[in-house]
Amino acid sequence: MPIVIPEDPFHRKLHRIAPSGLTSETAQTGGMHRRAAISGATVGSDRLWMGQTHVAPATASANHHHGESETAIYVVSGTPSFVFVDIEGEEPVEVRIDTQPGDYIFVPPFVPHREENPDPDLEAIVVIARSTQEAIVVNLDELSWTGPVLTSR
Repeated sequence: MPIVIPEDPFHRKLHRIAPSGLTSETAQTGGMHRRAAISGATVGSDRLWMGQTHVAPATASANHHHGESETAIYVVSGTPSFVFVDIEGEEPVEVRIDTQPGDYIFVPPFVPHREENPDPDLEAIVVIARSTQEAIVVNLDELSWTGPVLTSR
């Protein structure tokens, strides 16, 4: 059911999404579990997606990118690592950014990456905000992806 937005932008309502209101009906990547809170489907947003990602202990996600979306990540718990290929030097180098609770990560559009949780006991949980209404996820075989832009929402 589409959400109807009144023509008067000053008389729209705020939305509260409780933890029990997060939905798994969003794009997924192997090795992680995304749960949407703010999206076009949940609250009628047209330029923003926000939710959580959970990575089980001692698990790495599949390689992926988020198409045209800018992605902001806030680490809530655990010590997840974010891995990408830096192509700015003479040779491409796989880079690993280790994080802890309270850290932020910015993922530019179209950058192949993966999340890893090296902790053998603690699940890693992050909050994600994206600059598109839905979660664009393009799963890849490897980080050194090249080719046409294919997106799935």
